[in-house]
Amino acid sequence: MIAKQIIGKDFFGVLLYNQKKVDRGEAIVLDSNLSAHSVVKQTKEFNVIRQLKPNLSRAVYHVSLNLPYSDSEKLSNEDFASLNRDFLEGMGFDDNQYVIFLHRDTNLLHTHVVANRVKYDGNVVSDSQNYKRSEALVRRLELKYNLTELLLKDESNVLSKGEIEKCLRTGDVPARLELQNIIFETLNANINLELFIKKLKERGVDTKLNQSTTGYISGISFLYKEIPYKGSDVHKKISWQNIKSKLNNYEQIRDHSTVPEIDAGIRASKENAIGVENTDTRGDENKHRQSSNHRQEVNQTIGKKIESKLKKGLKP
Repeated sequence: MIAKQIIGKDFFGVLLYNQKKVDRGEAIVLDSNLSAHSVVKQTKEFNVIRQLKPNLSRAVYHVSLNLPYSDSEKLSNEDFASLNRDFLEGMGFDDNQYVIFLHRDTNLLHTHVVANRVKYDGNVVSDSQNYKRSEALVRRLELKYNLTELLLKDESNVLSKGEIEKCLRTGDVPARLELQNIIFETLNANINLELFIKKLKERGVDTKLNQSTTGYISGISFLYKEIPYKGSDVHKKISWQNIKSKLNNYEQIRDHSTVPEIDAGIRASKENAIGVENTDTRGDENKHRQSSNHRQEVNQTIGKKIESKLKKGLKP
């Protein structure tokens, strides 16, 4: 599950956006503790409590909760409402006005919540470290409601913006998280390097090792769903140094012949060699330049002597 939060200034705009979807049959109101039903009256009701903190310019809390398709299909309307109430309470909105909308305008069911940051007693819900707090809360709610864990606790890196946007758009679990699962599960089988590569291949993962011309392995990369990944980009624990420590009886010299070479390693060696060659060439060029400069100085000296003799009427 992914929570996307926005702190805003205007209740009317966000309420109107959601109500238009309700009017078109693309959304429904799941739950609300407001007495009003029209956008204008709801805005006034929100603003009455908002005046308890007149200097607070950004009183609007707008969050959307997005689930993978398989999860959204198995939750009832009441489940969705309960999930969103739990999220609000977990973020500190335990005594606040709110409206919960369920959107049906895409293949992926998702919710939008509009809440007042100003509590009924005039206190304000803090927005400090909103992202960090919501991520921890979402992980707990995934367990409570038996939802897909999009981030795998300590074995997962934070999703990138692009991965989040794609997940929201398609409802699919990001490929990088799928790849993490596959690699971790394969490593836990206590196998050697050759079998590790073979098992990954069976699950649609191509493996390449950064190999120098001497056969030394310095890095690892993967190709999954036509997307290339460096090991450490998949996860910090999937660097080559960490992987080889988990392989059964791994030996650098013995095992390097069982894996395919990757051009990057060879290129690196060639570039180093070229660097040496270029250094030698530059040395030759410097010697040539110094020799040429010396000849010019000699010629200039000889020219001056000839010119002096001509002025004196002497033969050069």
